[in-house]
Amino acid sequence: MTETTTAIRVGDEYAARLVEFSDEWAEIHRQQAVLDARKARLLARSAAYADAFADSVVPAVFPPAERRALSRRSTCATLAMATRVPERTVQRATNDAEALVNNAPAVLESLEAGRISARHAKTITDQLCDVPSEGRAVFLAKVLPVAEQTTDAELRRRARVLRERLHPESITTRALRSEADRRVEVEPAADGMAWVHLFTTAPIAQGIAERIEAAAAESRAAGDTRTCAQLQADALAALALTGVTPEDVTSSPVLPHPIEVQEHIKPTVQITVPALSMAGVSDAPATLDGYGPIDPETAARIAVNAPSFTRILVQPETGAVLSVGRNQYRVPADLQRAVRLRDGTCRAPGCGRRARACDLDHSVAWEDGGATDVGNLACLCRHHHRMKHLPEWNLDHQPDGVLEWTTPDGKHHRTEPDPAPF
Repeated sequence: MTETTTAIRVGDEYAARLVEFSDEWAEIHRQQAVLDARKARLLARSAAYADAFADSVVPAVFPPAERRALSRRSTCATLAMATRVPERTVQRATNDAEALVNNAPAVLESLEAGRISARHAKTITDQLCDVPSEGRAVFLAKVLPVAEQTTDAELRRRARVLRERLHPESITTRALRSEADRRVEVEPAADGMAWVHLFTTAPIAQGIAERIEAAAAESRAAGDTRTCAQLQADALAALALTGVTPEDVTSSPVLPHPIEVQEHIKPTVQITVPALSMAGVSDAPATLDGYGPIDPETAARIAVNAPSFTRILVQPETGAVLSVGRNQYRVPADLQRAVRLRDGTCRAPGCGRRARACDLDHSVAWEDGGATDVGNLACLCRHHHRMKHLPEWNLDHQPDGVLEWTTPDGKHHRTEPDPAPF
């Protein structure tokens, strides 16, 4: 057998395997699209039922619009708890499902047939919502064939152009309206890091990018050995926390290091530190409220600069609270602090709102004989505090701070006090 014959056979086998892999990959994506379409129909149907039964499931003390909103939120919360999915995720998915089912049935049919993905469908409905009713048929007729033939990124680019062409309002009017949604969000990441997301106007975003690139370039030219990505991140941190700008690098071209920038943080912080770490015989991580684990050195450095902070010593193995510092500016009542420390977050299943931003709720109402003590108080965000009182919702406060929730579908969900992570 010649080497050429062997090479051909190996090549044929490789090609056959690739066919098998690509066919199965495509089939999995098709099945996923079918399931995504099924989920969309279910969510749209659940929203319609929530609206239809709002007057019967929400007390008449609420005005009609609020009854409808509470009924929808109750439905979304029930679905979220059944699947351990964040409630807001279910709410957003329901809104997307209604847009797809009610406004773009042809797109839904394409999704059900597996010709497009859920991402393609969402791109179309996101753009469709701002297209005037008289132009929607034209928009869908043009973008759906594109969606079935190209990537989501290419679809998004072309759909945006078509939407602009069909929109009756000027882009100036729409930009002013969208500007009201500007915001900053912080997303925790692993190993003591986090993302900061800024949603702002395109010119400001571009201006920020150019400014930090200029500062990074100047620092690099002065001999700084940090990477371009590191320098840009440090430039933005310096700009936000110290006021250092690209103009300042004319006198000091090297950008400050993150450790130097941290000295400008003046927070009110709550740091939970294992007792052995405080004693200097362990490097177990501290916990920064609202983020999670950070290294003890960083915790100590931040605490030094904080005008007020609560230092909480915990037993390193069980996580039990050993001591709560009292040197904060506003000292809350001991009972409030004990409940918030115990719960950590809102005690509704799946809700991550921090305890300090929650109401302290009597599980058994005061007027019904409920005591104001740690065994009858729990942290609930305002939304779940109100939802708890809707018909068919029930909350049972058990010993040791365990809460048993019953949702309108009759299912039971258990939440426990904020535990040590592992």
